[in-house]
Parts: sequence; structure tokens; C-alpha cells
Amino acid sequence: MEVLVLHAISLPPGEFGGPGIEQLFCNKLDAAAHPYYRNIEGLEVSSHFLIRRDGAIVQFVPAHRRAWHAGQSLCEGRARVNDFSIGIEIEGADDVPFEEAQYRALADLTRALMRAYPAINRRRIYGHADIAPGRKTDPGAQFEWGRYLTSCG
Repeated sequence: MEVLVLHAISLPPGEFGGPGIEQLFCNKLDAAAHPYYRNIEGLEVSSHFLIRRDGAIVQFVPAHRRAWHAGQSLCEGRARVNDFSIGIEIEGADDVPFEEAQYRALADLTRALMRAYPAINRRRIYGHADIAPGRKTDPGAQFEWGRYLTSCG
């Protein structure tokens, strides 16, 4: 893997702590559990990692395998971004600050991934909005890029 792509997610939108994200990434989301879920029923997506609000890290896909997190996107002039990227979802929303525990966990995870995959460095970390401009906005304006990049080395 060559790049990291950071995302923000909450399910239902703007709500934290429930089982929706894990259910979505495991293709077990119950469309009847919340009205919003009907809008994404049948969506098949995945991510390598999720960082919960308390900093807990959940892994869904081994880092060396393809996950389906980038969608239609372009990174470093290349399409098929899922083929060469690791996706990290951070539980959050564009308009809500992220938690200190999330920044710590994200920095620790990033350092571990940079050791395991030497092609990944600070210049090869992108937000979903960077690789899918106009289509995606995450991780959003509340994400503190300088804070994160300084802490991950």
C-alpha cells in the first residue's frame, strides 16, 4: 500500500457510539433500524480501520488487502485508489470537532502503518475530499491537519 486516505463517518449522520458503522462495513446494516439507513440500503463499502470517539481502533480489512472506501476518486494522478490505499475512518462529522483520543490513536496507527509500508509518508496522506473533490467533504473542516501531521512524525 502506498497512501492513506482519511474519512469521517457517523451513522446515523451526526450520531456517535452506535453499531451502525460496524454493521455497514460488515454488510449487516438493518435498513429498518433508522430512517436514514433506507437511503444506503444495499451499499457495499468497507474500510481498513475505524477510530471510535474514545480512540478505540476497529479493523475490518487487513491493511495489505483492498477495502472499498475511496469510491470514484483520483489520487496522485491514478484512478482505482482502493487498489493502493489504506482507508481510515474516524467517527465524526464535518461540523463536529474530533476528540483528543482520536488524534492520539490516529497518530499511533499512522506511525505503525508508515513503518509497515515505507511508501507511505506525510506527503502521501489525503482526506477523502482531496481525492474526490466536489463529491466528498470529509474528514471536514473540523479536522486539525497540522495537529495530526505533527503528531504522526
